[in-house]
Amino acid sequence: MAKNLPTFSRNSLAALILGASAAMPGFAQELPQRPQLVVGIVVEGLSDDYLELLRSHFGANGFRRLADKGVTIRDVDFGTPLDGAASTALLFTGASPAVNGVGSATIYDRESRRPQATLHDEATIGNFTSETLSPVLLGASTLSDELRIASGGLGYAYSIAADPAEAIIMAGHAGNSAFWINDLTGKWATTTFYRDLPQKPQEVNHRNALEYRLDTLQWVPLMAIERYPDLPSYKKAYPFRHTFPRSDKNRFRAYKASAAANSDIASMAVDYLRTMPLGKRDVTDMLALSFSLDPYPYSRDADSRPELMDSYLRLDRDLGRIFDAIDAAGPGMDNTLVFVTGTPLTRRQRRDDEKWAIPYGEFSSRKAVSLLNMYLMAIHGNGEWVSGYHDSQLFLNHKLIKERGKELADIRTEAARFLERMSGVSHAWTLDEVLSRQASENPEAFRRNIVAATAGDVFIAIAPGWQEIDDDSDTEAPVTVSRAVASTAPAFILAPQVAPREISAPVDARAIAPTVCRLLRIRSPNGASLPPLRL
Repeated sequence: MAKNLPTFSRNSLAALILGASAAMPGFAQELPQRPQLVVGIVVEGLSDDYLELLRSHFGANGFRRLADKGVTIRDVDFGTPLDGAASTALLFTGASPAVNGVGSATIYDRESRRPQATLHDEATIGNFTSETLSPVLLGASTLSDELRIASGGLGYAYSIAADPAEAIIMAGHAGNSAFWINDLTGKWATTTFYRDLPQKPQEVNHRNALEYRLDTLQWVPLMAIERYPDLPSYKKAYPFRHTFPRSDKNRFRAYKASAAANSDIASMAVDYLRTMPLGKRDVTDMLALSFSLDPYPYSRDADSRPELMDSYLRLDRDLGRIFDAIDAAGPGMDNTLVFVTGTPLTRRQRRDDEKWAIPYGEFSSRKAVSLLNMYLMAIHGNGEWVSGYHDSQLFLNHKLIKERGKELADIRTEAARFLERMSGVSHAWTLDEVLSRQASENPEAFRRNIVAATAGDVFIAIAPGWQEIDDDSDTEAPVTVSRAVASTAPAFILAPQVAPREISAPVDARAIAPTVCRLLRIRSPNGASLPPLRL
């Protein structure tokens, strides 16, 4: 027979349930309201050292607001230094380049034997640009994609950047639009992949084009040069002054590398907030922005510390303007999630003046290709064994190697060992060594940060202080040399219901996207495998 079970009245049962839920922290707590707006900001070259150095010069509403009211992550670890496009893709997908397919802004096309944009897509055309780009080759979903999917397409997702790849990556596959600054015309440009064309960029192109504003624009110190901290006296004697004359065919590229471009991106963001209903509906919208704090490469002096500090001070003001616009025209900062993530410094920086006698040399990629080809011909017979060179990678002629019945892995090894003996080369690794995690000081990170399908056959590390030349580039770039840099950068997350705190332990950069998604209560991008931070 069944045992007699205790009976409960309706009131006593309710009391029991309430008592049990009270004993389980958070079980019956009301969930905080989901943020109405997400502002995602990527800052190339953001340095924790400069944030500390300039803290007393910042206003209350920019970097200090992020540090005082948000979560500060001291070291977001990218594994190895990546360029802006690859770093942005990693942050917005939560996946490494090996998974998301973006290892750099450009790749080497073996058929044409020339570099081309990683996001090149002949099926699209450009608006205000001849570039044909789209996110089709971005192999994973992004934060903006997941936000749009979660809202059934009702949430907006817009991006603004100086660089096309970064703008497209931030907007993702499902975003409304992505705008960037064209290298050749200075106009705000986009791709026909996106159907939404906000009015403001088009108005600027027609009524206040950069081409004409640039004639009178000059970049000078924001404050008296004596107030910039830690500057030697000789740097204070001659304050910097940069102009962008029509006679300079690189004027738009120089502008894009200056603090002025950051301010124009911020102004466009403010206009978006003022003219669009971002964060004012029952769904969550997203505005993604990209800024640069890399050292200014077009300065006459290799020591561009004054320009760099000035860029920080100006960006601090620009962030304040954006946050003020969110309060005045958007949903308010109390209903907004802001994440600001830095990316590693560029590995190629200006050469120091010759008077300092820092070891220097020139590594000719054209010479390296020629010498390697002669070496392989001496061993295996006549033929064009090397197809080309791009981004510190050698590309072998796979077709010829197959025709001659040679093993590709063997030819790669011969090439790598030969290149290691060349002046200006610190190390050389084959693709096979990279894939089997036998290359570099951080083999696991090196492996996940390359895309095998588009990678070269041999990777080389240029010696510190050496300049790469003869890379068959169509553009004239400032003289830069190889320099070792850290693969980490700081980040901030400012969100409703998230208490301020500091995280000093390194955080994998792939955890940023899942963390933001957790705060939004949406699923993580489909390539994100790391758990979110518990903030």
